[in-house]
Amino acid sequence: MGGKPDIIRAIVLIFAVGLVITGFTSLQASEGRPATATENSAERVSAYSATTRSEFR
Repeated sequence: MGGKPDIIRAIVLIFAVGLVITGFTSLQASEGRPATATENSAERVSAYSATTRSEFR
């Protein structure tokens, strides 16, 4: 029984480190992504939708 609290602490520590790494990574990814990439994607989708709609008329 003496070893179980150490195992629980290790699991909690690994989980906390994983959360910190995930949060840091997501912040870095959102800062590095330019806004124009999202806008260009939306423009491509709307242009595709307009062409496919006109083909079926």
